[in-house]
Amino acid sequence: MSFWSIVHDMREEIGNISRKGFEVKYGLRSRSHRVVHDELRPMPIEALRQSCWVNLPPELLRDVLLRIEESEVAWPERRDVVACAGVCRSWREIMKEIVKTPEISQKLTFPISLKQPGPRDAPLQCFIKRNRTTQTYYLYLGLTQALMDNGKFLLAARKCRRATCTDYLISIDADDMSKGSDGYIGKLRSNFLGTKFTVYDSQPPYAGAIVSKGHFNRLVSSKQISPRIPAGNYPVAHIAYELNVLGSRGPRRMNCVMDSISSSAVEPGGVAPTPTEFPLNSIDSLSSIPLFRSKSTCAPSIPGPLSSPKERKLILKNKSPRWHEQLQCWCLNFRGRVTVASVKNFQLVASGEYGPNGQDYDKVILQFGKVGKDLFTMDYAYPISAFQAFAICLSSFDTKIACE
Repeated sequence: MSFWSIVHDMREEIGNISRKGFEVKYGLRSRSHRVVHDELRPMPIEALRQSCWVNLPPELLRDVLLRIEESEVAWPERRDVVACAGVCRSWREIMKEIVKTPEISQKLTFPISLKQPGPRDAPLQCFIKRNRTTQTYYLYLGLTQALMDNGKFLLAARKCRRATCTDYLISIDADDMSKGSDGYIGKLRSNFLGTKFTVYDSQPPYAGAIVSKGHFNRLVSSKQISPRIPAGNYPVAHIAYELNVLGSRGPRRMNCVMDSISSSAVEPGGVAPTPTEFPLNSIDSLSSIPLFRSKSTCAPSIPGPLSSPKERKLILKNKSPRWHEQLQCWCLNFRGRVTVASVKNFQLVASGEYGPNGQDYDKVILQFGKVGKDLFTMDYAYPISAFQAFAICLSSFDTKIACE
């Protein structure tokens, strides 16, 4: 049997088992709501452990898994890569070494990819669907250049109005966006006027992160709390929209202070915190396949964003649009990714306030714009993650009494 025959047979067996297990145990769900971690659920693991491929020699196994990872470059085929990581510990460790972060590979493979910075060279193209009736928002990874493709589900958010603020609860589970769910990963909270927002991560984004005091810890499901890793509100970004008390014409003005990212991250050779595993120990959906857990139960040591007191936090500002005389409107070059004029549209670039020349950077880190009644594009790049980008875009949906 040739080497490529082994790779082909192995891919077919893993793919068939993963698909059958998913359909039998969980039923057929709509394609639009299949999440990144669907294939991580405890589906056909016992069958895979009894497979003849489990006992392959380590050198041959690594070569086979490497070729599978290189050949399955896009979803839904890339689910075979995730299935390989769920066979056993040795397969899992090899796949964790082979699969690179989005910064390098420009791919979203495992759930932890949603917390890792995007690619440096080209942005990841995503889109957001809004459901006005249920006040929910769904983030998808674009699979083609078409703006209307089904996409790969990544994140979901639900809007919760309160007396003095508004919360957007963010989850990797499209069906359960409550704080007590196993898929809850963070939230966005606004003030009463909708002019200031705070992005909270449910887990420490880096070593030494300080939890925000509140009643959140009493509301979290006991399943989420591990012995050594506290679940709570960890501020990772602050978003502010400038007041428009005079009612002048023009787009919204906003800036984002990224608490977990240093301003040096946008410089050549700069780095941003990159978690390699979820610190949760007992998420039901990942309990049988601890893909992102080490042998220790303690949280991974992720370096903090500011290595010295002199370093400053990264500040993102919306790119200033230009007034188009013929169209009589404010315009930005979205390179065909935005087709409908809206006050919600924006492009964020790194502020050069503390830079050597004092000018803002040209590279667009986050781009958000309207393409339909309830359809919006979201393209993000290094050094922010999909989770952070999604939370920032959600702030644009909120009503802003004093900013219009």
